[in-house]
Amino acid sequence: MQTKDVHYSDYLQLDKILNAQTLESDLLGAHAHDEMLFVIIHQAYELWFKQILFEVDSVAAIMSQQVINDNSADLQTIVHRLNRVATILKVAVHQIDIMETMTPMDFLDFRDFLRPASGFQSWQFKILEAKLGLQFPERFGQEYYISQLRPEHVALIKDVENKPSLLDLVDEWLGRMPFFNQKESWKNYRPLFPVTDGKHPFWSDYSVIYANSLVEGEKGNKAHFEKMFFETEKSPGRRLSAEACRSALFIMLYRGYPMLQLPFQLLNNLLEIDEQLSTWRYRHVNMVTRMIGVRTGTGGSSGRDYLKGALDKHYIFKEIAGLTGYLIERRRLPQLSKEVEEKLGF
Repeated sequence: MQTKDVHYSDYLQLDKILNAQTLESDLLGAHAHDEMLFVIIHQAYELWFKQILFEVDSVAAIMSQQVINDNSADLQTIVHRLNRVATILKVAVHQIDIMETMTPMDFLDFRDFLRPASGFQSWQFKILEAKLGLQFPERFGQEYYISQLRPEHVALIKDVENKPSLLDLVDEWLGRMPFFNQKESWKNYRPLFPVTDGKHPFWSDYSVIYANSLVEGEKGNKAHFEKMFFETEKSPGRRLSAEACRSALFIMLYRGYPMLQLPFQLLNNLLEIDEQLSTWRYRHVNMVTRMIGVRTGTGGSSGRDYLKGALDKHYIFKEIAGLTGYLIERRRLPQLSKEVEEKLGF
């Protein structure tokens, strides 16, 4: 195969990139020095969003397979790429440190020239939220979130919202896990308590141990436990099935076994992504408060109030995070059967 000489500048298309910073303040004859910083930081954000979407799409393609071999390169690839997404989001958070070297007066030098442009018009970020699993009913400010976008970008977002999200694929993946569908693996399991309610012997034991671990003031958690892990139909607003929740909790409880280490890392990476998105929103709220106080955003939003509402509501993997409330101490965990331990080992 013939190859051509590749030059650094041509490969990165630096002529396009380095000439893509047009300052509105210069066009209007009122040069504002910090507008260059503002433009470059937001361009960098959009490039990172593009990379994150690239990674999330690749993960979704793997997870869309009917069968994922948990002992293959597939699961390791998923974990690796989700970890990369979380790391990129950490960089996005730290970019706010650079932005905050611009003072409120520096921002006022060019702020009014930007109207009605706003970071709220970042269609890539909205697509990212949707691909991860944020649904329209869960959005804060539903009447506003696409009102400032161009029709072609609205169409892109709506198309994504009508397809399975990463959270949907995780739900299906967890639901397919065969931990409790192989009776032979549990034939030598020794129940600690009488098996009741038609539950699997392990979960019958776990229900009793969990209930006994509750202190005064937590007794109501028993009903939530039963609903979370044994409700046969998904209630409105629920994203993970009871079977998926049982699998996820089992992974968290016994993550020390080799076969569960990658599944645990996958779940942990999802929580890290949510945490970094939340941290980014929190830093954004504080930065906007510092820069513009109680004034409205350049796009016409309520500024700080809108960002605060999104911060409080836009947790995508909150059901997975909520499972930690149903953990028990290692010393109280039921002893798995020898057959199950062998399947979870190398």
